Amino acid sequence: MSDNGVDEHPREKQRGPVVLRRGRREELTTTDQRLLDSRGHSDWVHTDPWRVLRIQAEFVEGFGALAEVPSAVTVFGSARTGRDHPEYQIGRDLGRALAEAGFACITGGGPGAMEAVNRGCSEAGGFSVGLGIELPFEQGLNPWVDLGVNFRYFFVRKTMFIKYSQAFICLPGGFGTLDELFEALTLVQTKKVTKFPVVLFGTEYWQGLYDWVKGSVLGGGKVGEKDVDLLYLTDDIEDAVRIVREAHQAWADAH
Repeated sequence: MSDNGVDEHPREKQRGPVVLRRGRREELTTTDQRLLDSRGHSDWVHTDPWRVLRIQAEFVEGFGALAEVPSAVTVFGSARTGRDHPEYQIGRDLGRALAEAGFACITGGGPGAMEAVNRGCSEAGGFSVGLGIELPFEQGLNPWVDLGVNFRYFFVRKTMFIKYSQAFICLPGGFGTLDELFEALTLVQTKKVTKFPVVLFGTEYWQGLYDWVKGSVLGGGKVGEKDVDLLYLTDDIEDAVRIVREAHQAWADAH
C-alpha cells in the first residue's frame, strides 16, 4: 500500500489478454467453460460462430508472439510447489541447465515449479517464456517470465506448447501436468509430431505411473513396446538435457 492509500500491487485475475483487478475479479466462469457448456438457453447457437473469430485471434496472437522463439523445451510441473520445497530448486537448476544448453524454456507461466524453471532460465540469461491460461481462480504470470502470452482457450495454448517445443520435461505435477503428458504421448504415438522426447523427471514420483503403463497398459495389449519407449525416466538434470539435445540434433540432421 502506498502513502496515498493506493494498493500498488493489487491481486489480479487474467481473462485472456485482459487483466481484472479489485472488484472486477469476481467473475467465476471462464471463456472455455462458457464455450463448452451446452446447457441453458439456445442463444449459444447464434453466438458460437462469433467465438470462432476470438479463437482465430488467439491463434494469430500466439503465432505472432512466439514466431521468433529459439529452440525451446516445455517444462510442466505443479503450481503448488512451494519455494522452500526441494522440487522448486530442481526446477530452477533445470531451467538454468536448459538455458546454458541453448534452449529457451516454456512453461505454463504460473507459480510453483513453473516459476522455478522460468526463474532458473532467466537468471542464466536464457529466453524464459510463459503461456498463461484463464482460470476460475487467480494466478497470473510469474515475475520470471520474459515473454508472456495469456490464452482464453486451453486447446489454443496446447497447440503453442507443441508447436514451439522440441521436447517436454514433466516435473512432479497434478492433473494439468498429466493432461499435457498424455497429450504429447498421443501426438508422438500417432506421428502428429516428429521425434519429440518426453522426460519424466523424478523417478520416485513417476515410477508408479510408468510401472502401470508398462504392466497394465502394455501388458493388456493397449499399446506397443515402442510406445512405452517414448517415456524417459530420470533424476539427473544433465541426463534430461542430454536426451533433449540428442533428439534436437537428430531432428536438425534430418532437416
